Amino acid sequence: MQVAVPKEIKNHEYRVALTPTGARELSGRGHQVVVQAGAGEGAGFSDADYEAAGAHIEADVETLWQNAELILKVKEPQPEEVARLKPEHTLFTYLHLAAEESLTQGLMESGATCIAYETITDTRGGLPLLAPMSTVAGRMAVQAGAHSLEKAQGGAGVLLPGVPGWHQQKSP
Repeated sequence: MQVAVPKEIKNHEYRVALTPTGARELSGRGHQVVVQAGAGEGAGFSDADYEAAGAHIEADVETLWQNAELILKVKEPQPEEVARLKPEHTLFTYLHLAAEESLTQGLMESGATCIAYETITDTRGGLPLLAPMSTVAGRMAVQAGAHSLEKAQGGAGVLLPGVPGWHQQKSP
Protein backbone atom coordinates (compact mmCIF):
# COMPACT_ATOMS: atom_id res chain seq x y z
CA MET A 1 0.00 0.00 0.00
CA GLN A 2 1.23 3.51 -0.73
CA VAL A 3 0.96 5.62 2.42
CA ALA A 4 1.15 9.38 1.89
CA VAL A 5 1.95 11.96 4.55
CA PRO A 6 1.24 15.50 3.30
CA LYS A 7 2.50 18.60 5.05
CA GLU A 8 -0.22 20.12 7.21
CA ILE A 9 -1.50 23.36 5.70
CA LYS A 10 -3.95 24.49 8.38
CA ASN A 11 -2.78 27.75 9.94
CA HIS A 12 -0.54 27.22 12.99
CA GLU A 13 -0.48 23.44 12.65
CA TYR A 14 3.06 22.18 13.11
CA ARG A 15 2.47 18.50 13.80
CA VAL A 16 2.99 15.65 11.34
CA ALA A 17 0.86 12.51 11.16
CA LEU A 18 3.74 10.03 11.03
CA THR A 19 7.12 10.10 12.74
CA PRO A 20 10.23 8.59 11.15
CA THR A 21 9.84 5.66 13.57
CA GLY A 22 6.33 5.06 12.22
CA ALA A 23 7.65 5.35 8.66
CA ARG A 24 10.29 2.70 9.46
CA GLU A 25 7.60 0.40 10.87
CA LEU A 26 5.36 0.74 7.82
CA SER A 27 8.25 0.46 5.35
CA GLY A 28 9.51 -2.62 7.16
CA ARG A 29 6.11 -4.24 6.65
CA GLY A 30 6.26 -3.74 2.89
CA HIS A 31 4.36 -0.47 2.50
CA GLN A 32 5.67 2.38 0.41
CA VAL A 33 5.75 5.50 2.58
CA VAL A 34 5.85 8.85 0.78
CA VAL A 35 6.28 12.02 2.82
CA GLN A 36 5.84 15.49 1.37
CA ALA A 37 9.07 17.47 1.49
CA GLY A 38 9.21 19.48 4.70
CA ALA A 39 6.20 17.76 6.28
CA GLY A 40 8.05 16.94 9.49
CA GLU A 41 9.96 20.19 9.97
CA GLY A 42 7.44 21.78 12.34
CA ALA A 43 7.68 18.72 14.59
CA GLY A 44 11.47 18.57 14.46
CA PHE A 45 11.90 15.85 11.81
CA SER A 46 13.96 16.41 8.67
CA ASP A 47 13.45 14.88 5.27
CA ALA A 48 16.72 13.00 5.88
CA ASP A 49 15.18 11.45 9.02
CA TYR A 50 12.34 10.05 6.92
CA GLU A 51 14.65 8.85 4.15
CA ALA A 52 16.80 7.04 6.72
CA ALA A 53 13.61 5.34 7.92
CA GLY A 54 12.83 4.05 4.42
CA ALA A 55 10.39 6.73 3.26
CA HIS A 56 10.50 8.50 -0.08
CA ILE A 57 10.34 12.31 -0.09
CA GLU A 58 8.00 13.90 -2.65
CA ALA A 59 8.27 17.62 -3.38
CA ASP A 60 5.16 17.80 -5.58
CA VAL A 61 1.99 17.79 -3.49
CA GLU A 62 -0.20 16.87 -6.48
CA THR A 63 1.90 13.76 -7.18
CA LEU A 64 1.80 12.82 -3.50
CA TRP A 65 -2.01 12.88 -3.41
CA GLN A 66 -2.54 11.32 -6.86
CA ASN A 67 -0.48 8.22 -6.09
CA ALA A 68 -1.69 7.73 -2.52
CA GLU A 69 -3.88 4.92 -1.28
CA LEU A 70 -3.82 5.79 2.45
CA ILE A 71 -3.40 9.46 3.41
CA LEU A 72 -2.31 10.22 6.97
CA LYS A 73 -2.93 13.72 8.30
CA VAL A 74 -3.27 15.42 11.68
CA LYS A 75 -5.99 18.00 11.08
CA GLU A 76 -9.14 17.97 8.99
CA PRO A 77 -8.49 18.48 5.30
CA GLN A 78 -8.65 22.04 4.08
CA PRO A 79 -10.81 22.85 1.00
CA GLU A 80 -7.92 22.43 -1.46
CA GLU A 81 -7.17 19.01 0.06
CA VAL A 82 -10.80 17.91 -0.08
CA ALA A 83 -10.71 18.74 -3.79
CA ARG A 84 -7.79 16.30 -4.21
CA LEU A 85 -9.62 13.35 -2.64
CA LYS A 86 -10.71 10.53 -4.92
CA PRO A 87 -12.84 7.42 -4.34
CA GLU A 88 -9.71 5.24 -4.22
CA HIS A 89 -8.31 7.19 -1.25
CA THR A 90 -8.57 6.33 2.41
CA LEU A 91 -8.06 9.37 4.62
CA PHE A 92 -7.09 8.88 8.27
CA THR A 93 -7.06 12.07 10.36
CA TYR A 94 -8.92 14.09 12.97
CA LEU A 95 -12.10 15.25 11.24
CA HIS A 96 -14.25 17.12 13.81
CA LEU A 97 -17.22 16.97 11.46
CA ALA A 98 -19.90 18.14 13.88
CA ALA A 99 -19.08 21.81 13.30
CA GLU A 100 -18.14 21.55 9.62
CA GLU A 101 -21.13 20.84 7.40
CA SER A 102 -19.29 21.91 4.24
CA LEU A 103 -16.36 19.62 5.08
CA THR A 104 -18.72 16.72 5.69
CA GLN A 105 -20.46 17.35 2.37
CA GLY A 106 -17.13 17.64 0.52
CA LEU A 107 -15.85 14.39 1.98
CA MET A 108 -19.05 12.58 1.05
CA GLU A 109 -18.90 13.94 -2.50
CA SER A 110 -15.26 12.86 -2.87
CA GLY A 111 -16.18 9.20 -2.49
CA ALA A 112 -13.09 8.65 -0.35
CA THR A 113 -13.18 6.47 2.75
CA CYS A 114 -12.58 8.88 5.64
CA ILE A 115 -11.76 7.62 9.12
CA ALA A 116 -11.71 10.05 12.03
CA TYR A 117 -9.07 9.47 14.70
CA GLU A 118 -11.53 10.70 17.31
CA THR A 119 -13.91 7.81 16.59
CA ILE A 120 -11.41 4.96 17.10
CA THR A 121 -12.18 3.04 20.29
CA ASP A 122 -10.25 0.32 22.09
CA THR A 123 -11.70 -2.86 23.60
CA ARG A 124 -12.66 -0.99 26.79
CA GLY A 125 -14.41 1.84 24.94
CA GLY A 126 -11.53 4.26 25.41
CA LEU A 127 -10.34 6.70 22.78
CA PRO A 128 -6.64 5.86 22.35
CA LEU A 129 -6.00 8.43 19.61
CA LEU A 130 -7.93 11.24 21.26
CA ALA A 131 -6.66 10.72 24.82
CA PRO A 132 -3.08 11.94 24.19
CA MET A 133 -4.38 15.09 22.51
CA SER A 134 -6.65 15.74 25.50
CA THR A 135 -3.67 15.36 27.83
CA VAL A 136 -1.66 17.86 25.79
CA ALA A 137 -4.59 20.28 25.69
CA GLY A 138 -5.00 20.05 29.46
CA ARG A 139 -1.35 20.80 30.06
CA MET A 140 -1.37 23.63 27.51
CA ALA A 141 -4.36 25.18 29.31
CA VAL A 142 -2.19 25.92 32.34
CA GLN A 143 0.49 27.46 30.15
CA ALA A 144 -2.03 29.55 28.20
CA GLY A 145 -3.69 30.66 31.44
CA ALA A 146 -0.35 31.72 32.92
CA HIS A 147 0.43 33.72 29.78
CA SER A 148 -2.96 35.43 30.02
CA LEU A 149 -2.22 36.48 33.61
CA GLU A 150 0.81 38.51 32.49
CA LYS A 151 0.33 42.27 32.77
CA ALA A 152 1.51 42.77 29.16
CA GLN A 153 -1.34 40.50 28.04
CA GLY A 154 -3.95 42.51 29.94
CA GLY A 155 -3.88 40.20 32.95
CA ALA A 156 -3.57 41.00 36.65
CA GLY A 157 0.21 40.60 36.59
CA VAL A 158 0.35 37.66 38.97
CA LEU A 159 2.56 34.57 38.91
CA LEU A 160 0.82 31.22 39.31
CA PRO A 161 3.20 29.99 42.02
CA GLY A 162 3.16 33.37 43.77
CA VAL A 163 6.16 35.38 45.00
CA PRO A 164 7.96 34.65 48.31
CA GLY A 165 7.27 37.30 50.95
CA TRP A 166 4.20 38.69 49.22
CA HIS A 167 0.66 37.71 50.11
CA GLN A 168 -2.11 38.45 47.67
CA GLN A 169 -4.80 40.60 49.22
CA LYS A 170 -8.31 39.32 48.98
CA SER A 171 -10.77 41.40 47.02
CA PRO A 172 -13.45 43.17 49.13
